[in-house]
Formats: sequence, C-alpha cells, structure tokens
Amino acid sequence: MKPSVTPKERIASLDIIRGLALLGILFINVGAYQVLIEGGPRPDYSGINGVINSLITIFIEKKFFSIFSFLFGIGFYIFASRAEARGDQLKQRFVRRLMALLVIGIVHIVVFWGSILAMYAVVGFLLLPFYRAQLATIRQWLFAIITLHLLATVGQLLMPTNTALSIALNVLGNDTITIFIMFLSGFYVAKAGWIDHIQHCMRNIKRILYITCPFFIGFSLWIWFASQADKPYIQAIISLGAIPTTYFYLACLFILMDNKQLAKIFQPIGRVGQMALTNYLLQSLIGTMIISLMGLEVVSPSDTVVIALIIFMIQIFFSVIWFKFFTIGPFEKLWRYMTYGKKQWQNSDKDQ
Repeated sequence: MKPSVTPKERIASLDIIRGLALLGILFINVGAYQVLIEGGPRPDYSGINGVINSLITIFIEKKFFSIFSFLFGIGFYIFASRAEARGDQLKQRFVRRLMALLVIGIVHIVVFWGSILAMYAVVGFLLLPFYRAQLATIRQWLFAIITLHLLATVGQLLMPTNTALSIALNVLGNDTITIFIMFLSGFYVAKAGWIDHIQHCMRNIKRILYITCPFFIGFSLWIWFASQADKPYIQAIISLGAIPTTYFYLACLFILMDNKQLAKIFQPIGRVGQMALTNYLLQSLIGTMIISLMGLEVVSPSDTVVIALIIFMIQIFFSVIWFKFFTIGPFEKLWRYMTYGKKQWQNSDKDQ
C-alpha cells in the first residue's frame, strides 16, 4: 500500500501545489513584465518560439491561475473556520483580511499592471455568504455558475460581436467568473473536509480525474490546431477548456501529493508556496530586473521559459533559506498584521 501523508503534511502538500501554480503563472506573466510599445518590435513567434508559445497556450494559460484561485478558496475557508473557532468576529475579520489584500493588490498594480490580487480581494467577498451554506447548496450554485459560464463561452464562439447579447456573454464568460468558480470549488473542497481526509475522498478524486481526462485531451488538441491555424476565437476555446482542465490537473496533483515520498521530493517547491503572496509579489520585480539585465526589448516564448525558470530557482533558494530563520514570509506577516492589528496578530494562528 502506498504511504499516505499525515494531516500536517497535507497542508505542506497544498503548499507544493501552490508553488507549482506560481511556476505556471510565471510562464504567462513573464512576457507581460516588458510592456510593448505601439510601433515597436514584437516577439518572434516563428520556429521553436511558435511551438513553445502553442505549448504554453495549451497546457498553462488560464489553468495555473485557476489552480491558484482554487487554493485561495481553500485558504479563505481555513481562515474563516479558524477565526470562528477562536471566537473571533468572523465577518469583520474576513472583510478586514480582504481589504488588506485589496490594498496590497492596488499597490502591486503600480509595479505590475497584470496583478490579480486586487481582483482576488473583490471576488473574495462573494465567498462570505457561502460559509454557513450547506454543501448541497454550494454544489447547486457551482453547477449553475459553471453551466452559465460555459454556455456564455460557447456563445462567444457562435454569436457575432458588438451586440448587446455579445456584451452579456462577455461578462458571463470572462476570467472573473472563472476566478469565482475556482474560489468556490476550493471553498467547497475545504468545507467538505476533503483536505483532511484525502484517502476517504480518493474515489471521488479519481472519478473527477477520469471524467475530466477526455476533456483535457480534446481541448488540448483543439487549442493546438486552432493555434496552428491562427484562429481568432482561440481565447474562447482556452476559456471553454480552462475549468475541466484545471479540475484534471488538481485531481492529478492531489493523487501525486498523497504519496509521502513524492511530497518530500517536492518540499523545496512547497517552501515557495508557503509564502505564495511574497513570491507572487517578488516575481514581477525579479522578472523586470532580469529582463533589464538581459537587455531584451521584447520577450520571446523561449526567453519566457528561461526567465521563468531562473526566477523560480531564485525563489526556491530564497524560500528555503528564509524558512531556516523565520516561520512566515515577509508579506504574509504584513498581511496578518493588517488583518489582526498590533495587539492580536502575534497570537493568531498561522494562515494558509
């Protein structure tokens, strides 16, 4: 029988998945660290760069930020349940935590225009009504929202643009809805106790894996052929496949991370995920510095791969060293201070 991780190690496994999500996000964000000027040079998408760009589009785009969103949903539930267990004022504390994240996110936008933190904070408020909802109610909401989102995305493929209906479809089919779907998915998984009882839920996790695998394969092929033909509707296809592919990735990761040996091998990546906020914020700063040192006017897909891996290796080294001396990341510490205030933050539980 394969070894199963302990409850404490399950949290470490979430950190590993979070760290891997940060790596995936890098492959998308690196190109955006260098702002393109109208009339200026453009990235080269010929040859190997074209292949790399297609692979990033197929396997990474919108999938890893969705995994990151899923983990935020888990984290929000853990935070809320711990606050309630301490007898804290749940709503006030939850709102204060999100407002703190909003402030951090707004400041980060000044550094990196593509920051998602402010959006996470805004969307996070929508989770609060679900905290005391029954699991069946959350499932019904999830099913309804996912159905509307997918129908809207299909509508974007079929309907003409610049109409009132197309505007409505764009609203229902945009990435903000995807973020909320993944927030609520993670929230549901944590509330249902899957994180604490992975072995008992393994049958359901494998069922999700088997159901979503054909969708993963089908959408991967569809995106590949659409990218090779340079189809204008490729973003709609990516959006359509993002949710089932993300569920497939998550099922794979949860099954893999339930193995103690694998979890131990990936522990350094878990250190990156353990201070995900700090590393997410630093990625844009490190990336901008590397691009400047390399003297790049534009960032090609091959440059993206190299820079992303350099940044992530730096962050692994930095994170491992940091946790030899500290128990919490610097921006996590700031976020906790902003959440609890001067008198309470030192006595608060470690937030995940």
